[in-house]
Amino acid sequence: MENNAIFNVFFREKPAMMLVSLKNSKNEIYASSLAKVIDCTYSHVVKILQEMEKAGLVNFEKEGRLKLLTLTKKGEEIAEHIDKIRTLLHKK
Repeated sequence: MENNAIFNVFFREKPAMMLVSLKNSKNEIYASSLAKVIDCTYSHVVKILQEMEKAGLVNFEKEGRLKLLTLTKKGEEIAEHIDKIRTLLHKK
């Protein structure tokens, strides 16, 4: 089984990669830029982010007309674990 396929057995790829991308982002990130990074539609990203916000994983911070995305402490911890698992699954 291909490495990415085994990762997808454990996690839904897009939501997991959203958290990891937010964790690894060096710059401010918005839903539209996150959609481009993970190759997903903007509306799908927003829907997932709203669920993550309800679960206490991400925050939306209004910045003018845009909403800046940040991870909560809980979101950072989960993203870190997902990233570690992804790394372990990719090792040969």
